[in-house]
Amino acid sequence: MNEAGADRIDGAMAATPGEGPNPLAELADLLVSSLEALARAGQADAACRMAGRACAVLRTTDAGQWRKFNVLLHRVGRLAGPVGT
Repeated sequence: MNEAGADRIDGAMAATPGEGPNPLAELADLLVSSLEALARAGQADAACRMAGRACAVLRTTDAGQWRKFNVLLHRVGRLAGPVGT
């Protein structure tokens, strides 16, 4: 690898995941992306159940992160089967 390529890799690794100003926000973003992928893979019901659990955990502690999962529930809920089935 040439020096320019090594610089790009070193630069990309400078911001270590989880060491930013809000690791909870980073984890929430990662989980939202994972749940979206799960829904696209045909598991929308499971993605909704997990997003609902995340909403329950975050509802009283972090409204900003709760909102991410609430939005996901509304978006992915259309892909899920009827409630209670």
